[in-house]
Amino acid sequence: QAFLCVTSTLNVAVFRDHLVLEELVEEMKKQSPALSFGPLQRDGRIAVQGSFPALRGLREFLLLRARSLSEEDKREGKSQQRARRKLQEHRGAAEMRNSVRDAHREKQVLVLDTDIYHYMKHFYLKAFQGDGVVISGVTDGDITTVCIESAASKAGAAQGLRAKKMMENYSVELQKILRKERISFRELSRAEKQRFKQLWERLKAQYPKVLITPYDTHIDVVGTPADVFGFTEEVRR
Repeated sequence: QAFLCVTSTLNVAVFRDHLVLEELVEEMKKQSPALSFGPLQRDGRIAVQGSFPALRGLREFLLLRARSLSEEDKREGKSQQRARRKLQEHRGAAEMRNSVRDAHREKQVLVLDTDIYHYMKHFYLKAFQGDGVVISGVTDGDITTVCIESAASKAGAAQGLRAKKMMENYSVELQKILRKERISFRELSRAEKQRFKQLWERLKAQYPKVLITPYDTHIDVVGTPADVFGFTEEVRR
């Protein structure tokens, strides 16, 4: 499995008070022809599949639409605080916001492939250790939303943006070089599963740059194509 595309679920219900959601989806399709769109659900959710650059482009488009509507609200005399509360009530809108500033913290939001996020967190620790920066991730299937918090000051904002840029650069590079393989042990007995676990624990020393994520019925192996191939061949032998 190569990291060529991901699937993200967007919640566009936040636009319901301003736009016909079906028309907004048509705008999104015209804006991002490289993406595949699922059906619009009653609650305003829609699945979108494609590359990270294309998803980032769609996010920027939706951010511009949200800002435009916010400006219209101001011209109509509506409270900015009310608009902010409505945005915060919808998780999907929060994921699409590029940055949010309050009185104490500056927040940057970054969407990553879950496997790349865990690989980065395991092998690229310096991306998570900026001075005065707190980084957390919320995983939803194949997508992990990363929140980068820093002090709401010029220096703090610069640190947060620097951390975000570093993670974006690592993500782009890792998408190019990583591969994922899934090895199933669903049919194995309990004793065989235990021997299997002992085997992959021994192989970790031989393949130190491979990330192994165990589940009840399989393990996911993430690394360079050469390492993943070598590791899986050793396991299968």
